[in-house]
Order: sequence, then structure tokens, then C-alpha cells
Amino acid sequence: MKRIPLDELQHHVQLPEPVAGPLRQVAKRLVAAAVVLLSTVFLVYLDREEYGDNADGKVSLLDCFYYATVTLSTTGYGDITPVSDSARLINVLVVTPLRVLFLIILIGTTLEVLAERTREQWRLARWRSTLRDHTVIIGFGTKGRSAAETLISTGIPQDQIVIVDPSRKVIEAAGAAGFTGVVGDATRSDVLLRAELQRAGQVIIATQRDDTAVLVTLTARQLNRNLRIVAAVREEENAPLLRQSGADSVITSASAAGRLLGMSMLSPSAGAVMEDLIHQGTGLNLTERPVTKAEVGHSPRECKDLVVSVVRGHRVLGFDDPEAAKLELTDRLVVIRRASPSQAVVLPNDPRR
Repeated sequence: MKRIPLDELQHHVQLPEPVAGPLRQVAKRLVAAAVVLLSTVFLVYLDREEYGDNADGKVSLLDCFYYATVTLSTTGYGDITPVSDSARLINVLVVTPLRVLFLIILIGTTLEVLAERTREQWRLARWRSTLRDHTVIIGFGTKGRSAAETLISTGIPQDQIVIVDPSRKVIEAAGAAGFTGVVGDATRSDVLLRAELQRAGQVIIATQRDDTAVLVTLTARQLNRNLRIVAAVREEENAPLLRQSGADSVITSASAAGRLLGMSMLSPSAGAVMEDLIHQGTGLNLTERPVTKAEVGHSPRECKDLVVSVVRGHRVLGFDDPEAAKLELTDRLVVIRRASPSQAVVLPNDPRR
């Protein structure tokens, strides 16, 4: 992945790319240029008796460095010159190729850095112009990573997911996993704008603190009124505040984990089934799908999938609710399906652990 200095990385979009950074490339080429220069000095020093110096007639080690420098840089003052046939032949066959190699290294470095920056700007402009209705994940800790795994396992392309996190190392890890990342504080509108939140379809807020989640929700709702916001809070008492701030769905992580713990204590098998349902890609999956034309007018019990509930408009109806006795074409079904093995997704470990 491309490495960018921290002062330049703040609030910048970092597209995933498994290549060395410009500074490292320049350093490698400077080392190569130094090797070429020292090789030329060594060659001239071994044959120094065949060279003439207009100043004192003798060629010292310092004169060798001077001659190699002006020769490789094509300056050529002419005060130190090869005087014998052998020295001139070595200049033609060895020193001249070294001079060409030296120029290629220096000019190639400059051109490559310029080309890399131009290509990066082009990729960023293309990314901004093609990104629509994507998903933004705020926070790439345990919750954010699990959310990303679930989204990918349900068929959402990885290039349609943008990660926002204040940690540079986390964004680097996200880039290594194939995600586009933005380093910065998600409570700031300029950071969310760099993630193209104004054109996103949904955002998942998985911050470490509840007060941060509230501020991010307020900022996100201000930037995009049609955005679907799903947020996680640690304490259940903060859930109403998050809904008032504009969140469409609020998941209470602490209480949800507590309920699962209690269920597993009372019924270990039921707890295992619930864990399986919420873990996409293995065993059974809990998913939502539209009603097919063949299912219109029929009862949820007659569907080939096991129907848990019926979504009609903004209401969620139980499968045995009298209003859901006959399915409508505009309904959506929450069903349980067997997972496909190809849906399993595993992301690298959280660098903050």
C-alpha cells in the first residue's frame, strides 16, 4: 500500500494500492546513483596514472571524485582528461555506459515521482466521479470490521465501502485489505466530505465512544438528508439520543451481548443458533429479500424460505400477524437461508489490538 507522510495523510483519501511510496522509491534510486558514482571513482582511481590534471599533473583520490562527478553529470570542464589510449578506451566502454545509467536513474526518479502523483490524482478523480450510493463505515475496530465482513458476504462490492478512522495505522491496514480509507475525525464535515458521504447510500457508525457516535450522526445527517444511518452505542440509555440525532437504526452493543450471554446460559443451543444467524457466511444467514411475483397473495408460511417477519412500508410485521396473511408485491421478507461457503470473508486483524 502506498505510504504517505503523516502530515500529508491527515484528512486525505487513501486508495488501496500495494506499492512502495515515493520517498522509498527516491531513496532506492539515490542509493543506486551513489553506487554508480563510487564505481566510477574506483575505476578512475585504479587507472589514475593514465589521466592528466592541468593544475599539477597528478590525479589524487579527491581528483577522482571530482572527475567522476563532472563526467557523470555531463559537465566536463576538461581540466582532468584521459591521456592514454587505454584510459580513453575504458571511458568509451565503461565510463560512458555508467554516465548513461546515472542519468537514467536521476531523470527516471523525477519522471516516476511526477507520473505517480499524476496517476494518483487521476485515480482519485475517477474514484470520486464513479462513487455513488456507497457505504461509509466510521470506525474500523472490531465492530467496523465485522460490519465490513457482513456487507461483503451479502454481495456488496469491496470498492463500494469507504472506511473512516482517526488512526493512520488502521487506515493502512484497511488499505492492505483492499478498502479505500480516509484518515481523520469523522465528527468534522470536511472529513466526511472526503469520503463522499454526501453521495453515499448508507453509513455505519461504529465509534469507540457514544458521544462521538452522536456527533458523527448529527454531522452525517446534516450532509445527507436521505442517508440511511445505522449506529452502534455501548449504553442503552444513549440509544434514544442517537435516534433523535438522526440515526435510522441503533444497535446497543453492550445489551445485545448481554442478552446473548443470558440466552446462552439458559439455552446453550439457542445461543449458538443466534450467533450463527448474525454471523454471515457460515451455517444459517438472516437476510432480507423482496417478495417474488409467485409469492404475492400467499401466506408467509407457503414461501420456500423460513420467513421470520414481513416488512411492509415502515412497519415490521410478524410472520403470523393477521395483516401479513397475504403477501403484497411491495413487501420485503426477513428470512433464514443456508449460507453459501463462498460468502465467508475474513479480514486481517485489527492493528489496535
